[in-house]
Amino acid sequence: MTYAAAGVDIEAGEAVVDRIKPVLKRTHGPRVMGLHGAFAGMFRLDYNESLFKRNYKDPVLVACTDGVGTKVMLAIEMDRLDTIGIDCVAMNVNDLIVQGAEPLFFLDYLGLSSVDPARTADIIASVAEGCEISGCALIGGECAEMPDIYKPGDFDVAGFAVGVVELKRATDSTRIEPGDVVLGLASSGVHSNGYTLVRKIIAEKGLDLAATYPELESERTLGELLLEPTRIYAKSIVSLLRGYKVKKVVTGMAHITGGGLPGNLNRALPADVDALVDRSTWTVPPLFRFLQKHGDVADDEMDRVFNMGVGYCLVVRPTFADAVARKLEKAGETVFRMGEIVAGSGDVRYR
Repeated sequence: MTYAAAGVDIEAGEAVVDRIKPVLKRTHGPRVMGLHGAFAGMFRLDYNESLFKRNYKDPVLVACTDGVGTKVMLAIEMDRLDTIGIDCVAMNVNDLIVQGAEPLFFLDYLGLSSVDPARTADIIASVAEGCEISGCALIGGECAEMPDIYKPGDFDVAGFAVGVVELKRATDSTRIEPGDVVLGLASSGVHSNGYTLVRKIIAEKGLDLAATYPELESERTLGELLLEPTRIYAKSIVSLLRGYKVKKVVTGMAHITGGGLPGNLNRALPADVDALVDRSTWTVPPLFRFLQKHGDVADDEMDRVFNMGVGYCLVVRPTFADAVARKLEKAGETVFRMGEIVAGSGDVRYR
């Protein structure tokens, strides 16, 4: 008996390590240390002014972990593996920057039924692309070949990110007060939440992932729109926060994921205020209305499950709201002035 005959191909795994070496290298800067294929990644964080452009006097490490959920099932069905890793990075770094942190490095975990070197390398290359977009280093990961757990062709991808923030610059939502302005940043689509419901709608209503639908107002197929990677806001937010070296004009932030605006923006609020959001300040993308119509999904359920076109929120001092919006637009974001903070009990209310 051999390991390969039992379903685990060590040589295929080694082939993946060789294939991804140049991909990982593209995400590395001078802080990354150690050899490719080492037992653990090394990342330098010190005060060498000749090496780093800016140093931290009182650094706080920030860490988070997340996966992509059942969006991977659509990627498998469409045989499109070149974007799902971007989603994995996005789900992590978009959480991380909420704390005001700069993403430093990322590690991924890939569980598979079997290692196909080319397909596996495609997934990891998309993780590396997400790291490049985020400005962080991919310093390691794990490919676990488990044919007893995953069906042939199946896989799952997850990861975790580590960042750093100066203690006095960390997000402190207790500073949020009535009169602050809520800004929203447009999402790129469904992002990486609600896909169990999405897939059920597609299956039960007989929708064709390879078809284009007039209601979607796009030349792209339904499948292509659903696989659009989660937008990564890291560089825009990090650049914005660095621009205010003294004043803390951003009082709170939220990554809008599962739970939608009501279940995520509220996490940024202290217990004595509400966020009063005006629905007319942004247009819900056609993809969400398409899913709602074909799935006969109630408005409240859509709001609870999906981002509805808003992927990230900032709470900003009113005198700086216009300037912050301009800076974010210059960075490539679509910005909505969505509402304001009022006295309340820590909830999100619509008007």
